[in-house]
Amino acid sequence: MSGTKRKWSHWASLLTLLLALWLLRDLWLQQNTIATIPYSQFELYLKEGKLAEVTVGERLITGRLKQAEEGKTSLVAVRVEPAMAEHLGQYGVPYSRALESDWLSQLLSWIAPTAVFLGFWYWMNRRLMGAGKGGVGGGLGGLMGIGQSHAKTYVEQSTGVRFDDVAGVDEAKAELQEIVDFLKDPKAHGRLGAHVPKGVLLMGPTGTGKTLLARAVAGEAGVPFFSISGSEFIEMFVGVGAARVRDLFEQARAKAPAIIFIDELDALGKARGAASLIGGHDEREQTLNQLLVELDGFDPRVGVVLLAATNRPEILDPALLRAGRFDRQVLVDRPDRKGRLDILRVHVKKITLAAGTDLDQVAAITVGFAGADLANVVNEAALVATRRKADAVTLEDFTQAIERIVAGIEKKHRILSDDEKKLVAYHELGHALTALALPGSDPVHKVSIVPHGIGALGYTLQRPSQDRHVMRRSELLTKMTVLLGGRAAEQLVFGEPSTGAADDLVRATDLARDMVLRFGMDRHLGPVSYADRPHSMLAAENGAGLRSEQNSPDTAERIDAAVRQLLQEALLRARDILHENREILDAAAAALVAKETLDEAELQAVSKGLKAAARPS
Repeated sequence: MSGTKRKWSHWASLLTLLLALWLLRDLWLQQNTIATIPYSQFELYLKEGKLAEVTVGERLITGRLKQAEEGKTSLVAVRVEPAMAEHLGQYGVPYSRALESDWLSQLLSWIAPTAVFLGFWYWMNRRLMGAGKGGVGGGLGGLMGIGQSHAKTYVEQSTGVRFDDVAGVDEAKAELQEIVDFLKDPKAHGRLGAHVPKGVLLMGPTGTGKTLLARAVAGEAGVPFFSISGSEFIEMFVGVGAARVRDLFEQARAKAPAIIFIDELDALGKARGAASLIGGHDEREQTLNQLLVELDGFDPRVGVVLLAATNRPEILDPALLRAGRFDRQVLVDRPDRKGRLDILRVHVKKITLAAGTDLDQVAAITVGFAGADLANVVNEAALVATRRKADAVTLEDFTQAIERIVAGIEKKHRILSDDEKKLVAYHELGHALTALALPGSDPVHKVSIVPHGIGALGYTLQRPSQDRHVMRRSELLTKMTVLLGGRAAEQLVFGEPSTGAADDLVRATDLARDMVLRFGMDRHLGPVSYADRPHSMLAAENGAGLRSEQNSPDTAERIDAAVRQLLQEALLRARDILHENREILDAAAAALVAKETLDEAELQAVSKGLKAAARPS
């Protein structure tokens, strides 16, 4: 219960007590000092002159005795109409009037409106204080509690995550182990004067496990874990975000040692620039300023550590990243082959895996997959095995799951005509045979003309032999040639291209522009970068953008010519390869039309005798 609620509760209790005491006192006085008598006796007291004062009410008549009788100082009787009293008084018998009780109606007339008002006031108070079902800040928007933090607190038992549950990010875990050691034993860790970093920024592509890693730190250290998204600080009212930042840090200090985790920090910590000058200091800027103040103000020896995660570190305000605030930046990158294997081993514990299933083969064909992608692969493989009513998940189930994720859902009801099947078969085999003929190209795992996903009438699945972090010019040219192999096959066999090569053409063009603009791989333009910086430093691939304001029209024209020449050379190279192996192309296309899918072994069989091509230079 908050302080405001306790204050209201104390005042309500005090008022109720005072009202009860007043009612008891009134009842006691009436019981001990006032006597209720028949009206005839009241008339007798009046005739004998024993009353000093008479008060006539609408229904009752009250008289004050000149001398108290048996402790009673007043008399009260129910009034009787004068004509009726005169008539009854002739007979010398006691008479009185019955007072019909309507206490229930009086109670309802007084108490019911009061109860309705108090109930409405209590309901409104709870809604405004944010104590409804929505929790803090719920109801009508949490108007009274709008400055309170929405952070959810997780302790070690509720996180349920340890470092053993996080795989594929060994370097990041080693960086964060120091945080765990400090939170467990601050005195021993700081015996030489060192202190834990105030803030640790986890940055990496989406799905790599940044949030899971932060929860694992809290689970290992066994400390309270305050988790909140950066967007939850930003509200319509200016100043609310800053108040929530203060409230969040106050909660953490009260439960220190503790961990504060802000997910999607870029929503809160975006760089301040000229755009904010139009409307002055907006809500986001005030919230960011308050976060900077809190980072400067709290003592790291207290045991409060701030963790934050973002997949867009390039847009963060430089003031956040300076020493003394987010002292340490930890990269949580996509895993390598060993990391993918470790991640798969963690996730397959939740499914029934067939004996002898080689997870290393799954790791080999999932190059570029993040941790979340691999978790999805395991789940999809289990679903595939469930649909075929199997007792365990096999390697073939993993292969189908990867194809489903990469190529999309198989469209069994999309029927292609014979001409379309033939066109798609030659297109896909153009990719496959070009890849098989060029040295250094990724091995082809499967070729299919079964429609998948949105608009994909077929696909060629290549399996990289190893993770690649750096590529030479010849390797990029090989990749471009394979991309244009489908278009080359269409031109060779049918004399013209089709719309099926549209996506291949886009990817090949982006690759050629990167070679010219970013990598300086054109011999005529020289080793010069003509492109803007990538939009995201964590993206695997970025289309290069021309810096038109720094390049002359003549340079832009030469760049276009260089890109066009690279694409034209790649297309001619692919066409020459397929022309030299035309018989194999025709035989493989016939086999693919008949079977609709060729795996690696079948493709090797139909392409036996394929003439190898020289590596592009």
